[in-house]
Amino acid sequence: MTRPLHYDILIRGGTVIDGTKAPRFYADLGITGGHIAAIGHLEECSADEVIDASGRIVAPGFIDAHTHDDMALLVQPDMSFKISQGVTTVIAGNCGISAAPLRSDMELPMPLNLLDAPGGKRFRHFADYLAALRETPSAVNVAAMVGHSTLRVMAMESLDREATAGEIGAMQALVQEALDAGAIGMSTGTFYPPSVKATTEEIIEVGRPLTASQGLYVTHMRDEADQVMESLDETFRIGRELGIPVVVSHHKVQNTPNFGRSALTLPFIQEAMRHQCVSLDCYPYTAGSTMIRTDRGMLDGRVLIASSTPHPECAGRDLDDIAKEWGVAKDEAARRLQPGSAIYFLMDENDVQRILAFDETMIGSDGIPVGESPHPRLWGTFPRVLGHYSRDLGLFPLETAVWKMTGLTARNFGLAGRSTLKVGQAADVVVFDAASVRDTASYAAPIQAAAGIDTVIVNGVVAWRAGAHSGARSGQVLTRTPPQPKEAP
Repeated sequence: MTRPLHYDILIRGGTVIDGTKAPRFYADLGITGGHIAAIGHLEECSADEVIDASGRIVAPGFIDAHTHDDMALLVQPDMSFKISQGVTTVIAGNCGISAAPLRSDMELPMPLNLLDAPGGKRFRHFADYLAALRETPSAVNVAAMVGHSTLRVMAMESLDREATAGEIGAMQALVQEALDAGAIGMSTGTFYPPSVKATTEEIIEVGRPLTASQGLYVTHMRDEADQVMESLDETFRIGRELGIPVVVSHHKVQNTPNFGRSALTLPFIQEAMRHQCVSLDCYPYTAGSTMIRTDRGMLDGRVLIASSTPHPECAGRDLDDIAKEWGVAKDEAARRLQPGSAIYFLMDENDVQRILAFDETMIGSDGIPVGESPHPRLWGTFPRVLGHYSRDLGLFPLETAVWKMTGLTARNFGLAGRSTLKVGQAADVVVFDAASVRDTASYAAPIQAAAGIDTVIVNGVVAWRAGAHSGARSGQVLTRTPPQPKEAP
């Protein structure tokens, strides 16, 4: 096939890491019509725009495997907190909470109300939500799931119990409607109040429509502490019963008595992978972030308030200090700060590194784009993996780091035509400096763009360049392409 001599964009002189874990190589990259048109020696070619990538890595745009960007895509469409770190695609609808289907007259319980945002709206049908994303694109691509907690809120008058057969039937219909519209699967968050009373059997029955379409089952498990092994077993059982792939969200082991248990969970996950389709993601921090909770296990360590509706002035402060100032116990202070979000320091660095280094672990930020003091993972996850963990600690080669946030994630979520640098693939590309890339976001100053990210291209359009957003919003809604069954020999 004859290569074109002129391109929309020509990236010259870079070192290509193609997202497959293959060794890096020197090449130019030509982009035309939103796709990669050529990779190789293109010295004789011209382009409307030439990007000098000398001394830089040219990689596929990163996929954030776990986000809560559902409404941010519409109310913060520049998505600077993702584009600035090289992310070109986000997976939304995690932890059982999704932007649709929801009625406009509903008062949402925590943590669903974290998705409500000033200027946002509600979507009664999943198709309406995806239509809004297509009509007003953001700067990044999105693949979205429907959330089980959202379904419970829609179908049940009381959440503090098991669902009835009629309610399960109503939720099944909503799952089918979401899948027909383009949802890639269903997520659960049985750790959270809207779904904590849901039985394993309820989740299986609600998820029945997933089987025919091979939609994903993605879960924030029931317990990531003392009962983590039992929760993994429940997760795998749901996947087996439905015959579908499962994703263990932000895998961790939390609370001091459980430090080191990743040495047990990872072999257990690996053994399950031999018998069914299982994958997992994690974020590169020892602190997590979620709704403000009052249960003792969540308050045992340091707690940093990220946002509070009744007390916005407390954002960025330690819960211990707030409790002392108010003269109340820690759990009472947390109760007064609700609703809101907080950062919980509950994990051990050795477990974080062990899980990150596990070969099949994808990278997901789990960032919550709310308030002035979010967890730094919202802005820093991907450069932290590239810089701190890959380059500085040598936890894995750069080729592996890129694969964990590109080709591996696209494979597991069924995003065909994305996140490897091959001719014909969508032109989602990031150019970065391997020597200087790093996260600058911190717990004290969390809203900080990464260092070392030079250029980010989404569907053939430059979105980020030299530390600034271009204003482009060329993101697309992505759907899932299930793996094809292998032919019998």
